[in-house]
Amino acid sequence: MASLLTQLKKRRLEIGLKQHDMMMRVGMSRQQYQRLESRGNPRLDTLELIAKGLKSELVLVPQEKLQAVMAILEGEPSDNKSAKTRPSEEKKPLSDDPWQGLLGDIE
Repeated sequence: MASLLTQLKKRRLEIGLKQHDMMMRVGMSRQQYQRLESRGNPRLDTLELIAKGLKSELVLVPQEKLQAVMAILEGEPSDNKSAKTRPSEEKKPLSDDPWQGLLGDIE
């Protein structure tokens, strides 16, 4: 899995933004953002602000669920047994709830 800083840069490029554009989105100069993207160690509040500016969310994914989450994000079918719903539940289309069943029986 790519480093967090690599993921930030990749996401910025995916949505067609330049480093300079981050100034308008998160109030950070191009130089500040460039430094962060290349070798930074952002504080959590800064990281949350950047994620919002990149139309993204910060999410902690349990390691045992990471493969299933990555498969969903990459559009591949998951073979994770915990992704199954209970027999008594009506299964919604994946487009309605792409995270259904990923956390197993945790409510």
